Amino acid sequence: MILYIARHAWAGHYGDPEWPDDFQRPLSTKGRERFSKVAAVLADRGARPTLIATSPLIRCRQTAELLAQANRPEAELVELDALQPGSDLPTLVEWTAEQAKQHDTIAWVGHAPDVGRMTAALVGPAGWIRLAKGATAAVRFYDEIQLGSGELHWLVTAKMLGC
Repeated sequence: MILYIARHAWAGHYGDPEWPDDFQRPLSTKGRERFSKVAAVLADRGARPTLIATSPLIRCRQTAELLAQANRPEAELVELDALQPGSDLPTLVEWTAEQAKQHDTIAWVGHAPDVGRMTAALVGPAGWIRLAKGATAAVRFYDEIQLGSGELHWLVTAKMLGC
């Protein structure tokens, strides 16, 4: 099973008075365009999750929608409170292990610094992996999905993909 972990794409600026409720802060036009290209390149290279779990915050939901749209047919989208800022990793691992009974490829779309900490925790006992905005990591599990049992298969940024 492969778990893709993506950080939401470029959004409006934190603290912008236009978005007093940070939950409603959307992707910027450039962020939407750039991540759309990232998602298309990833799909062309075989990164096609069939199930995408996203934080309910608008910028993550929009990023997840772009990821889903790059897949043909579109991937199923699910909002999980466990992916909100301050993510609940044990709940996410348990949910993913259950979903892996039906899906070989699953994605999480979340926030920094959580996505970096979660990626690191899945592949080792301690550490942190930096995921830039719009970056995606692939973690492969050969057996059970549990902390420390994953293999970091790859990690890419938009710039690395030429987007």
